[in-house]
Amino acid sequence: MPIKVLIADDHAFYREGVRAFLNNTAEIEVVGEASNGDEAITKTKELDPNVILMDLKMPGMNGIEATRRIYESDSKAGVLVLTMFDDDDSVFAAMRAGARGYLLKDADKDEVVRAIVAVERGEAIFSPAIAQRMIQYFSAGRAASRTRQQSGEFSELTERELDILNLIAKGDNNNTIANKLSLSIKTVQNYVSSILTKLQVADRAQAIVRAREAGFGKSEK
Repeated sequence: MPIKVLIADDHAFYREGVRAFLNNTAEIEVVGEASNGDEAITKTKELDPNVILMDLKMPGMNGIEATRRIYESDSKAGVLVLTMFDDDDSVFAAMRAGARGYLLKDADKDEVVRAIVAVERGEAIFSPAIAQRMIQYFSAGRAASRTRQQSGEFSELTERELDILNLIAKGDNNNTIANKLSLSIKTVQNYVSSILTKLQVADRAQAIVRAREAGFGKSEK
């Protein structure tokens, strides 16, 4: 039996394109489309798909809330996020909601098909960029958490800010941090600005001194 797929995306042109190439794949059948989260929930109940391709940013109910409600309804469908957004908040919010996979819309056709098959089998699947980001996030988070346990300072910083402060203390510049954490330069700059404000220091050099005194910037053993 072919894998039944529901496409949930607010752009009709994109849905048509995805439907066209999936319907040319023998093991997949597109059974319906939805233009927002509410429609995705309704169509899931009506059509009983095996996999839902879920965009995140849609009018009305977004894809994250729709994903959460679909799983709360005991649907056996697996949600595969297919979106343009690769920021940490979106990725981890989707995972917490129950999504089994996360691809960016620049994924090629073969990658999308492989992901659909994997999700239908109950596997977790991520695009290479998202997988690398998750590895880096948890790796940096472990180092920052250990440092925070050793020091009561910096309690106002978020986990991501602690990750970045740890890299700043190692002497990494914004470009290097952006590459290591798969973030844009602008995003890193915003985080650094927030860190300096919360630490009440005038510049990066003062932040490095404070961080190193607290044990940040040490290489992991």
